Amino acid sequence: MLSWLRNNFTTDLAIDLGTSSTQIGFPAEGIRLDEPSVVAVARGQKGVLGKGAAVGKLAHQMLGRAPDGIRVVRPIAHGVISDFELTEAMLRYFMQKATGRTRGFRPRVVIAIPGCITAVEKRAVINSAERAGAGQIWLIEKSRAAGVGAGLPVSEPVASMVCDIGGGTAEVAVMSLGDIVASRSIRTAGDEMDQAIVKYLRRRYSLRIGEQSAELLKIAIGSAAPLDHELSHEVSGLDTASGIPRKAMITSEEIREALYEPLEEIVDCIRGTIERCQPELIADLADTGLVLTGGVAMLRGIDRHLNQYLGIPVRIAESPRTTVTRGVMICLDHLEQWQDRLDNGS
Repeated sequence: MLSWLRNNFTTDLAIDLGTSSTQIGFPAEGIRLDEPSVVAVARGQKGVLGKGAAVGKLAHQMLGRAPDGIRVVRPIAHGVISDFELTEAMLRYFMQKATGRTRGFRPRVVIAIPGCITAVEKRAVINSAERAGAGQIWLIEKSRAAGVGAGLPVSEPVASMVCDIGGGTAEVAVMSLGDIVASRSIRTAGDEMDQAIVKYLRRRYSLRIGEQSAELLKIAIGSAAPLDHELSHEVSGLDTASGIPRKAMITSEEIREALYEPLEEIVDCIRGTIERCQPELIADLADTGLVLTGGVAMLRGIDRHLNQYLGIPVRIAESPRTTVTRGVMICLDHLEQWQDRLDNGS
């Protein structure tokens, strides 16, 4: 009877609680919600604007455009909760929107988290999810979920390596026999790349732009390796010398130069992970190579760039932005087999 009630009045949720976006998927159904991890609140107050609806896409439209009386906040920074109350409000809104329910049994939830967060930060995720309406809660490392979602043979006695580069963190892991044998996580990822572009244009052109404009530049013409046909894109900003708006034509070579340092940090992270493996696993990686997931995996030429510096095959997973969520859905769909490898915070 309890099982029938649970199946009819609630559903299990797979959540990728990311710095730049939050995705919620239902096992056997797919991803039902994919929205920016952004909340808008009145300055000096804690309540979310629009009777709690100024969350996700609506709040993201306000970034960089809101008046002084409104704060537009990213409550997740580098994969870690920076504002507990706003994270709770955001999660509650997303869960209700994804399920279409405000009442019923509390759903079982598996949440993907960065490998670099502390026990205290894990507890913060669990507490926020509980207050947002979740029932049983488990945590899974993003790199493990990415490996499962990418279809790697993680349960076999062979090395499988994945690198998930999202907005706030880059997660690298080598897996074998269903477990992680070596991993590293750094807080250098998409957001750091956007900031690097902002700093580069200010230094090179005396032009001040926002991080949203930098992200658009990265998407439009960004690359990690030389292109057959280099690109250019016009950007508008504030001339820091004259104090008036102006435009500049930026090339893909310049964006590549701006991204060199954050990409170098990611290369060092991957190389450091490989060095921690046993020789037999390293020999496997020479054949199986590295799989890239996460939004930054869509940066032009990043697979060629990493192949050049690491000397192993590199490929990009299908639909890399949603790989982690797909992996969490698979784990949730086979919870009995995966439960022992998940963290329940105890």
